[in-house]
Amino acid sequence: MATAVGLYDDIRPFNDDEIASVVERLVNDNEFITAIAHFQFPRLIKHFSWVIFPMIRMLLRGKCRNITSVSDIQHEVIAYMQKMIANTTTQVTFNGTEKLDKDKNYLFISNHRDIAMDPAFVNWALHHHGFDTVRIAIGDNLLKKQFVSDLMRLNKSFIVKRSAKGVREMMAAFKSLSGYIAHSIQTEQQSIWIAQKEGRAKDGNDQTDPAILKMMYMNGKGQKISFPEYMKSLNIVPVTISYEYDPNDVAKANELCQLATTGEYNKAEFEDIDSIVKGINGFKGHVNITFGDVIVDDIADANELAERIDQTIDKNYYLHATNLLAAEQLHATAAYKQAASSVSAGQRAKFAAHLQAIPAMLHATVLAGYAKSVEKQLGK
Repeated sequence: MATAVGLYDDIRPFNDDEIASVVERLVNDNEFITAIAHFQFPRLIKHFSWVIFPMIRMLLRGKCRNITSVSDIQHEVIAYMQKMIANTTTQVTFNGTEKLDKDKNYLFISNHRDIAMDPAFVNWALHHHGFDTVRIAIGDNLLKKQFVSDLMRLNKSFIVKRSAKGVREMMAAFKSLSGYIAHSIQTEQQSIWIAQKEGRAKDGNDQTDPAILKMMYMNGKGQKISFPEYMKSLNIVPVTISYEYDPNDVAKANELCQLATTGEYNKAEFEDIDSIVKGINGFKGHVNITFGDVIVDDIADANELAERIDQTIDKNYYLHATNLLAAEQLHATAAYKQAASSVSAGQRAKFAAHLQAIPAMLHATVLAGYAKSVEKQLGK
């Protein structure tokens, strides 16, 4: 009979004893080397791949020589986060960590604006307040390349099988995922991060999908535990992540506009990876991470729980100058003008310059994305 851990081998993060072999596989993966070259040396790769590829592989091998555990990976990520924050943010602020207990493990459910940075900033907040980092849920739609899957699972990510075909296969995948989430929190003493819905809120509208909560309950339902009791056992904490500037705002607006005008949008081959790279390297300004209260009261069903999570996320959204100015431009009413009255002249000029660099046809969509959280808090 398979062990508890064995049941989840196809979706779980890598263990310490697997790290060295996976790192070696990455160093020898030609697609991985090509992807690095594509983003680091886009103009040189066409004519100088013969020297760039071996150079990248040699540098990676030297960098990875002493990486033999999950902890080693985490130390590398922390060092990279420090540099990224210094280069792409003006400040990173936290709220609500005092509500968390270091002796407990949690299911953090957050809004979803950036593929990589949302869980990274949650981890940053936890790390700086003495908590262990989380295991991260990531859809297999982002893991079409073996090297991407390896990279994510090295960094405590586990796989959500969104591409499962047929009812039976989907139900088996969701049941396994539900069991793994509970196993991580309750048995392995590891907290979990998962987005409130599949895909980023490209229009700025943060909404929890009840289907995700129903999936989480499958394990409890199989044990004949009531929905309220089981969901309380997961220690659910809604988390709100607020970016002053979204490095992918133009790309998101372009996708939404194409969908609105043509009814379809076809991604380029490296588009998801490009979004990840932009999210990491792009300017974000002030980033705020706010942890809500642990949900401890009885909530009847997934729809009611989704509404509670939404209320907390919306209430805790930090309204940056970009949000307030976007709402002011879209809604010429006293309430929105008053909300933006505290924005400085410098912040207004900065946002105006940001918009000036964006194609005019995308302005309304970009503004709507930034304004949505203000609209929610002001009750529009």
